[in-house]
Amino acid sequence: MCFKNLPIEFDATGRATLRGGIRDPYSLDVSKPDVAMNDAQREEQIRQLVAANGHIKDINMDPVTRVAGALALHITADMAGKGRYLDARSQATLFRGYEVILMGRDPRDAIFVSSRACGVCGGVHAHAAAYAIEMAMGLKPPPMGTVVRNMQEAAEMGYDNPLHLYLLAGPDYSEPVIKAVNPELWTKAETWKCPSERQHGFKTMAELMTALTPLTGQLYREGLEFTRLSREMFVTLAGKYPHPQTVVPGGVSSTLTLQTLNEYHSRLGKIFDYAQRMLGVWNDIPEFFYEADERYMQVGARPTNLIDPGYWDDPFAYDATYENCNSWGEKRWSTPGVVIDGQLVTTRLTDLNIGLEEFVEHSYYEQWAGDRYATDPIGNPISPYHPWNKQTLPKPGEKSWKDKYSWATAPRWDRKVVEAGAYARMYMTAMAQKLPTNDFIEATGHSLRMGIPKGITQETEVEWHVPPVLNAFERNRGRAHHYVFSQLVGLANLLEAYRLFKTGETQVAAVPPDKLDDYMGKDERVSVGWWGAGRGWLTHHMVMDQAKIVNYQILTPSTFNASPRDPWDQPGPYEEAVMNTPIIEDVSDPSKFTSIDMLRAIRSFDPCMPCTTHTSTGEGTVVREVNTCSCGAD
Repeated sequence: MCFKNLPIEFDATGRATLRGGIRDPYSLDVSKPDVAMNDAQREEQIRQLVAANGHIKDINMDPVTRVAGALALHITADMAGKGRYLDARSQATLFRGYEVILMGRDPRDAIFVSSRACGVCGGVHAHAAAYAIEMAMGLKPPPMGTVVRNMQEAAEMGYDNPLHLYLLAGPDYSEPVIKAVNPELWTKAETWKCPSERQHGFKTMAELMTALTPLTGQLYREGLEFTRLSREMFVTLAGKYPHPQTVVPGGVSSTLTLQTLNEYHSRLGKIFDYAQRMLGVWNDIPEFFYEADERYMQVGARPTNLIDPGYWDDPFAYDATYENCNSWGEKRWSTPGVVIDGQLVTTRLTDLNIGLEEFVEHSYYEQWAGDRYATDPIGNPISPYHPWNKQTLPKPGEKSWKDKYSWATAPRWDRKVVEAGAYARMYMTAMAQKLPTNDFIEATGHSLRMGIPKGITQETEVEWHVPPVLNAFERNRGRAHHYVFSQLVGLANLLEAYRLFKTGETQVAAVPPDKLDDYMGKDERVSVGWWGAGRGWLTHHMVMDQAKIVNYQILTPSTFNASPRDPWDQPGPYEEAVMNTPIIEDVSDPSKFTSIDMLRAIRSFDPCMPCTTHTSTGEGTVVREVNTCSCGAD
């Protein structure tokens, strides 16, 4: 039984039903999660600490720059003794409105409109929309169409992962930042010998940190170069990036030749040497920090509760139907699933879907009626708070921590707080052991073994292990291993594309563009595009009627991670990670407090919400840059 809070049970065939004898099974007062501390108790704790020592400070992070969104945080910190964060509120400060824009449009427009929801990951939304549309239309892509999609999205991960590790998160571990905010670490770094010197070439951690320096550091500049290389791989197949226009319902519209595949291959071949270097860097950084102070293991830590819909389809299993989604879903290169308290509880896409709810008690939206659908297309029960029942009803208002304070909703699965991330794919795939037969990746139940092909460096095997704690450093380490994982998926699909070419199976779309109208229909249809992004989970839930979109709901990884409180006062993942982060830096002078480890915790999620922060410590306002550069500590 994978559900603990929602009253859902399964019969012998695996079909879900609501448990009998419950008058209102989805009531917020009936199906409640266990909550260790509610907001009233948390406020009382803070009040007592204020009365006892007076060292409680508010930290307000208020954005002024925007790149694919905006994030603000309000944190209450106890600056006495070792220091700790007592409370945190994550605030998405920008309303985007793409779901509203899509209302009443031709479903095919969703590919192009929703693609603009993010300029960083400009291909994943186009693909997710195509999956939702072809499910509604009943269009099964030919094998080559699915293979090309897989190759495109492997290339997009090849762009996204170095972008995060070297341009967004990496500066937090660079020489200028370490010298300014953790000077004691710099002294240690100068003599600390890197265990992975053979992979990355740096003798000491100080040399590695210098290479992470924005704009001038070797690793920073290499990261920029390899994001370009992967974008070229995507463009080779799709024509342009971001916002490709060759992703269509039923496949792709690209003209594919052997030259196209060879150009993709020539660029992919350069990545694997670089991937070994990346692994060495992000294996050494956690070990250095853990050795310096064991409290770093708690930076950004939270329970291992993860969710992911899987990624990269089996070209011969995927048929675009909801009825068969559990079968084709479990054949994905990245297995769908939910991990709760470190245990894999399901790999079925229908379970992921029926356990999904969104709440807006602390969001700038009105509550919707939620009575349109009681079940999914095969009869499984769904909640009034499910995306198919949700309506986007924006209601701007004053910010109130006790009421509404964010434009993000609060997605929950089985009414539990779950986290999305590229590393979540590693957990699901390793633990489920359902990988397609291949020559490169092996799942052991507790790890992923990956064979990196020979390049300039020798062929080698690397292994990612499920970590004992999920924290900021393990998110970054997992993302580095995900880079290898995704590129090996790209290689396996490239070899499949060569094989299909050899056998003459070169069709890339189910039907010609002028035949798509025949599949639109006038009846009401529901569908979902289960896909992924560089930050993890991505779904597009769609309802169409009379060949028009009547409801469209986009659920992104940052919606999960940046979510505010839910109806039971459960903090979202950012909020929870911050509250679990110890204050390790010197806080004897509040005016010099940088909250660096809180920023490391937030950035480890790879939020597409960079911002400039104004940190109020009670001793004036300290301004700190936390955008994509962070070239210095001041």
